[in-house]
Amino acid sequence: MVKKGFLSHNAMDKIMREVGAARVSDDAKAALAEELEKKAVEISTEAKKLAEHAGRKTITEKDIRLAVK
Repeated sequence: MVKKGFLSHNAMDKIMREVGAARVSDDAKAALAEELEKKAVEISTEAKKLAEHAGRKTITEKDIRLAVK
């Protein structure tokens, strides 16, 4: 069974065209979505730890920004 991602291929296409790509393959869209989702999971995991350390259940913008650093 193929895992359904969170990010759409249309969004990936828009991102790559924004930086000047004339054409984008479906494989490239899928690969970018997969890599961005991996990074999002890493950031979210760290942000959750920061929120818990602060005694909160809610992840805030500050947690996300600190997790990225």
